Amino acid sequence: MDGNLRFDHKNKAMSKVLLVDDDQELCGLLADYLESEGFLVECAHDGPGGLACIRASAPDLVVLDIMLPGMSGLDVLRQLRPDSTTPVLMLTARGDDVDRIVGLELGADDYLPKPCNPRELVARIRAVLRRSTGSASEQPVIEVNDLVLNSSNRTLKMGDTPLELTSTEFTMLEILMRHAGTVVTKEQLSEEGLGRPLGRFDRSIDMHLSNLRRKLGPGPDGEHRLDTVRGVGYQLRVLAE
Repeated sequence: MDGNLRFDHKNKAMSKVLLVDDDQELCGLLADYLESEGFLVECAHDGPGGLACIRASAPDLVVLDIMLPGMSGLDVLRQLRPDSTTPVLMLTARGDDVDRIVGLELGADDYLPKPCNPRELVARIRAVLRRSTGSASEQPVIEVNDLVLNSSNRTLKMGDTPLELTSTEFTMLEILMRHAGTVVTKEQLSEEGLGRPLGRFDRSIDMHLSNLRRKLGPGPDGEHRLDTVRGVGYQLRVLAE
């Protein structure tokens, strides 16, 4: 674990970001930039240290490099996700689609290729944090079939069973539930769910929806809850009463 602890637990208003990257110079530069943008920052430089920091410091978001000594970023995420929904933004090698897809499959909320522009990193962090905290709406509780979603406290139940989703998965499902029975385009899901336009070769939406489909399982009728409309988007099915 890095000895340069930058979290100030007395200041609850500032979001805490953990940077996990073995490039100490880069970590220092990014930490300085993030702090200038109003974040509290801690750095770790290997996989085990990063995982320990997440457990001990409870950051609001983790920026996690894939290539780490001791334990890869993917293995850190693999160990983290069974009992934590802490938002994770993965740093991937530019053009490495395999690591990007695996990271999303394991529950990463978003990714950014390295080397990254600090301003874009800040924009991505703020977008993920907005999704993870949510906001009160005119209709905080939505019910579709046996799913009950509460946007005020960011909880989801299937019948009486609570379900754990990542912040991005929760936001995607909320969009689909608010438009249940109609097709939601990938462009809309990207704009509203990820906070950015849909990239030409971006498969993030497909991966997040694949994770959602797996976690939700079949509907009460035994069929898929989510329909894929090829070339357009996705639709949450509404069962006839």
